[in-house]
Amino acid sequence: MGRDQDKGEGYMKVVILAGGFGTRISEESHLRPKPMVEIGDMPILWHIMKHYSYYGYNDFIICCGYKQFVIKEWFDNYFLHNSDITFDFTDGNKMFIHNNVAEPWRVTLIDTGLNTLTGGRVKRIEKYINNEPFMLTYGDGVSDINISELVSFHQSHGKIVTLSAYNLGQRFGVLDIAKDNTIADIREKSEDDGSMINIGFMICNPEIFSYIEGDSTVFEKEPLRDLASIGELKAYRHEGFWQCMDTMRDKEKLEKLWISGEAPWKVWKEEPLPEYSMQS
Repeated sequence: MGRDQDKGEGYMKVVILAGGFGTRISEESHLRPKPMVEIGDMPILWHIMKHYSYYGYNDFIICCGYKQFVIKEWFDNYFLHNSDITFDFTDGNKMFIHNNVAEPWRVTLIDTGLNTLTGGRVKRIEKYINNEPFMLTYGDGVSDINISELVSFHQSHGKIVTLSAYNLGQRFGVLDIAKDNTIADIREKSEDDGSMINIGFMICNPEIFSYIEGDSTVFEKEPLRDLASIGELKAYRHEGFWQCMDTMRDKEKLEKLWISGEAPWKVWKEEPLPEYSMQS
């Protein structure tokens, strides 16, 4: 599991949706996928992965699509992006990495198609799941959600999907949640609505794949609504911090929090590893 393995509740892969076009933040996404837009010089995707890693979940599957090469090249050059480096051409053409901050991660990057919708992207990674429960979230939202508590809640009720619900009266579809946290419906927001929204940070049992037809399936529509109709969708209520990066205004808000040193989602601490050399 890695350096924080004592915080994990058991082995589980983390699937991150990172293939959309990010049209609402086109000032940035015309150059790179939205999950690669930076907060404090690091992609928001990295922030999300650091959060899961803190709780001991280090096996990631990234559902790529739009400009997928940017994500693949960033991980391929992780040392170059995140370490101080000396290139010594006088001593056997060596590269020395200083203050290495390598992660205990296993990252699988999957091309899930350019125009595939969210459900279709999940369906395409089915063969990498090995018929086991898995985490699922969006590549554009950060939170201080307690992953261990989320896992315990999912394991306690035995239903197919748990999604994290948050009270935010804005522009998102809302959830009708019963007292026992069963989700009865997912619907469009009305003008006077103050209901809970789906913020991702989901856990899915492998049965979810049978509810997804193909590339044109929107995960948040037919699959989740079908599960809600048969009582197989539960809500984990999150009352802490959550923020998506949907617009430039959102990005600037997150950037200010990070620069201030008070970013609520930064639950981890950096643990530099010893310096070592690599043959160039």
